Amino acid sequence: MKILLTAINAKYIHSSLSVRYLYKNCTDLDCDMKILEVSINNHLIDIANQIFDEQPDILAISCYIWNIELVKQLLPLVHRLLPQCKIICGGPEVSYETKEFMNDFPMVNYVVRGEGEEAFHSLIEALIVKEDDGQIDIKGVAKRNEDGSIDENIAVTVADLDNIAFPYDEADIENLKDRIIYYESSRGCPYSCKYCLSCATRGVRYRSLDKVFAELEFFIAHDVRQVKFVDRTFNADKAHYLPILKFIAKQNCRTNFHFEIVAHHIDEEIKEVLKTMPKGRIQFEIGIQSTNLKTLGQISRANPWQEMTDNIKSIMAYGNIHLHVDLIIGLPYEDLTSFAKSFNDVYLLQADMLQVGFLKLLKGAAMNNLTKEHDYVYMPQAPYQVISNKYMDYKTMRYLQIFVDIVEMYYNAGRFRHTITYLIDLYEQDAYTFFADFTAYWRREKLHLAPHAPKNLYKFLADFIQINDRFVNKDVIYEILKFDALMSDNGKFRPEFLPWQELSKQVIDDFYMGEQAQKYIKNYQFKSWRDLKKKFTLEIFNYDIEKALQNKIEKCKNVVLFVYKDGKVSYQQIEQGDIEL
Repeated sequence: MKILLTAINAKYIHSSLSVRYLYKNCTDLDCDMKILEVSINNHLIDIANQIFDEQPDILAISCYIWNIELVKQLLPLVHRLLPQCKIICGGPEVSYETKEFMNDFPMVNYVVRGEGEEAFHSLIEALIVKEDDGQIDIKGVAKRNEDGSIDENIAVTVADLDNIAFPYDEADIENLKDRIIYYESSRGCPYSCKYCLSCATRGVRYRSLDKVFAELEFFIAHDVRQVKFVDRTFNADKAHYLPILKFIAKQNCRTNFHFEIVAHHIDEEIKEVLKTMPKGRIQFEIGIQSTNLKTLGQISRANPWQEMTDNIKSIMAYGNIHLHVDLIIGLPYEDLTSFAKSFNDVYLLQADMLQVGFLKLLKGAAMNNLTKEHDYVYMPQAPYQVISNKYMDYKTMRYLQIFVDIVEMYYNAGRFRHTITYLIDLYEQDAYTFFADFTAYWRREKLHLAPHAPKNLYKFLADFIQINDRFVNKDVIYEILKFDALMSDNGKFRPEFLPWQELSKQVIDDFYMGEQAQKYIKNYQFKSWRDLKKKFTLEIFNYDIEKALQNKIEKCKNVVLFVYKDGKVSYQQIEQGDIEL
């Protein structure tokens, strides 16, 4: 019997944890099992062709919010190509409203509901040994009977996570080490936020720490780029997560570990560990969602704001941990005025990324019980994004879609961080109004109607600066924008409208061939002018750039050295007398 486990990921760089779990937990069965991994960017017919080429007896497809619409197109096509192939679906998108799904897609024979490792193993084992699959009755497996009726059964969980096999092996990890590796050390969540699927199950289950340490060592030994923990709240239990953080802090590796945490579960002992963390070793994602207390109460979320802000500011002050904070648009009682306050509150935390998303009414989430009370209208297909409610009409939501895109391009992408920070300072820290004004310009110029190359974004920002009366010292702003250009993308974008100034060839020769370069560049050795141009840039500024970044204006001509190494950039101001202007 040939079984094809199929995962359709959101991006090529992603990997599928679910199908690997199923595969590794079925290795004791007498069957030919294989994984097919593609992305939603593959054409439908290409995915169908790859499935057809494998000629499976059983096709198992993992169904998530990012791929379910493509899966719905794929199912009837595969059934036409392989009419004798049994089809099994599983995942969050089919674990709820299962009967409706199976009625809509009669080619689906089974649906594995809930956590599938044990239920899927039992189903495949039964299909191998039983000729009459009508006799199959397995907890967590919905089935289609011969008369066309459907037994939904119930969704299940795995009681002991130590019973689940580690989903990666030597052969697999070599193909994945430059992609995002997903891993979990726990399942469940102690909280019951109504917009989240975790509210559908109670309690938290943990994998034993000895297993976690061994598995993290495996990733480190194979030099993987990033391990993203999918634990819903990684720091729910200090006895579990503190030893993991201590273990990671002691490692010598390039691997980055990503965690979703709550900010108020960080005490002084945890902070002492975080201070010792090597730079770039971990990154945190903290869901704030809103700072409106009435909103938070309605969605059953507790945000002790002072404790959260103190902890977030402490983490940012260490300078070694990349931090994301999240907001959600479309929550109950959050109108535009309330969202503006939430946005400003969170901006002041100065996290590395301020991620703003739109509420999605996920199947199985308790938010679905509030649709009438708050007049929710949402997309009928995945991702079920809210398009209006009692507090924001669709026109407002549409405006905020453009607003969010601009925040993503100009704040989160990191190219314009110093310029944007300086401009928002001129707005007296009213980040929402700055981005609202920028959004108005963007819409007026119809820039939202087409994608834009990164180099064009400099021109759009410069045009906005030019027409904005708040920005009096435009020459200072353009100097900071020039600084941002040299600090981003290895300095490859040099917009012609910025005030570039070239040093003479003689001055450049004297700097790099003399003693000055060794003073500013560690382990400096001249190899070739071509190599030098890739790694270093000298640029003249008309203001003291470090003071300008702090909104302290001091006009003085000076030179800044930019060093590009291993995808990172650093800079130093050259002391007076070390270079002639």
